[in-house]
Amino acid sequence: MNKLSLYSTILATLILTSCKNNAENEKVEEKSEVPQTDQTNQVRKVETEPLVTKDFTADPSAHVFNDKIYIYPSHDFDSGVPEDDLGNHFNMKDYHVYSMDSAGGEVTDHGVVLDVDEVKWAARQMWAPDAAEKDGKYYLYFPAKDKDDIFRIGVAVADKPEGPFKPRPDYIKGSFSIDPAVFEDTDGEYYMYFGGIWGGQLQRWETGSFVDKDEYPADSVKAIEPRIAKLDKNMTSFSEEPKRIRILDEEGNDLLTGDNDRRFFEAAWVHKMDGTYYLSYSTGDTHKIVYATSDNPYGPFTYQGVILEPVLGWTNHHSIVKFNGKWYLFFHDSSLSKGKTYLRSIKMTELTFNEDGSIQTINAAVQDSIN
Repeated sequence: MNKLSLYSTILATLILTSCKNNAENEKVEEKSEVPQTDQTNQVRKVETEPLVTKDFTADPSAHVFNDKIYIYPSHDFDSGVPEDDLGNHFNMKDYHVYSMDSAGGEVTDHGVVLDVDEVKWAARQMWAPDAAEKDGKYYLYFPAKDKDDIFRIGVAVADKPEGPFKPRPDYIKGSFSIDPAVFEDTDGEYYMYFGGIWGGQLQRWETGSFVDKDEYPADSVKAIEPRIAKLDKNMTSFSEEPKRIRILDEEGNDLLTGDNDRRFFEAAWVHKMDGTYYLSYSTGDTHKIVYATSDNPYGPFTYQGVILEPVLGWTNHHSIVKFNGKWYLFFHDSSLSKGKTYLRSIKMTELTFNEDGSIQTINAAVQDSIN
């Protein structure tokens, strides 16, 4: 081979090698630009239907008793009270209980199980309730305003999960605000989580006693926190003074008042999975259901993410329950009333946990279908 041919061969080889390397580099670069799917950030779009259509229902607290799903919701109706930021238009006066033999199956209405006129200490506004069972007795926990227009939490007792419930003569001593949620831990202890700002009056208890005016912390100050109290063995009283529950960001700092997308507003709910406590709640004026986790029922809880994106209507209130090996989210929206925020309807959908224990976000919005 002459020198010219040798040089030509070497040059051609170098060019081919360079082109091959460039092509391979381009493939690597193109591959690195493809977005990686983050399972924990997926949003699952769902379509749901109201579980009850002959009445307006809200704030569903779901439990499994005797191999059935029982739902303890608020009972909405048009009271004629003008809408305001304190929720006076939510003027509910009684409770129904509903049950299902299977998830998404036929719903049985067990009728009115408690009326405000049966509760000696209560005057009005029977808001979001919850229920618990112990030793064959069933307990309905409910908020209502007393004769002084202060929200308290009462309890009524029944022999069956569907009631009817007989109220105790007085509210739970030391109780205040709204949205009781009773959690039974695996060691047999029962805890009540409660509280809600704005109309729920939690902001009026920041000093430790009730003040008849609304004052909120500055945006740069720690947000108002939900409360927890262990229930006594009788299930009708607290065994301790209510304590505050800290909710932290990913760096261990308390969530701030101005962090409206993450800070607590109302509707606390706790469930436990694989030793982890999940505190979920509503962000209120940003209309989300979000959650935080802890290794202790008292917290502190660390914020994790969104469970349910905003739905039709102003409020958002939920519960989470495991039934026949699957987890379900119960919530409400205003689709049945065509967007009237004080006339809501309870719904349900399956809840998906990722392998790392995080919860996939759900989009159940139906705004586009409302005219």
